[in-house]
Amino acid sequence: MTTVQAIRNRINEIGTGEPFTSSQFNALGTRAAVDQTLSRFVKQGEIARISRGVFVRPKTSRYVGEVLPEPSKVAQAIAGVHGETIQVQGAEAARLLGLTTQMPLQAVFYTSGPNRKLKLGNLQLTLKHVAQRKLALAGKPSGLALSALWYLGKEQVSTGTIKTIRAKLTPEAFAEFRAETPAMPAWMADTLHRYEQESARA
Repeated sequence: MTTVQAIRNRINEIGTGEPFTSSQFNALGTRAAVDQTLSRFVKQGEIARISRGVFVRPKTSRYVGEVLPEPSKVAQAIAGVHGETIQVQGAEAARLLGLTTQMPLQAVFYTSGPNRKLKLGNLQLTLKHVAQRKLALAGKPSGLALSALWYLGKEQVSTGTIKTIRAKLTPEAFAEFRAETPAMPAWMADTLHRYEQESARA
């Protein structure tokens, strides 16, 4: 089997609408052969390039036309290519935890890499560089809690906020969140401490 056919078969296994990276084909040929094959597939319309090293086999709907991958999957694929850490942006984390009902207007993710913006159809995907401390527990429910608190800030975070988070997380995830207390800013750690004191008295 040729390198071209092997890569095509692997892409077909991935399925439509799922982002994939060029590194997934490293075992099928040299770096140059893989890159040339993927570039050829892009020119032929078999796949689309989302970002450098990230591709997708387009999925189409008779109602809306081309259906693009979920922004979170694209962000994770880009992070994988560049060896970066990705975290859900604070506004979305707060919504997922029931701390706000406001729906973010853009797809934004925190990253350990550089700032980036790219278009997914009509949607803009933004990767925003943040300090490493804001990426603690990235990809975990406990990390969502940290991201949400960073976003809400000192003035909006109360012991009630922690109570809501506690109700949303499993005991294990909440314990993981608490274990990050030494790395939290003073206002966040103090609020968590006051919540625990209130809970102990209840």
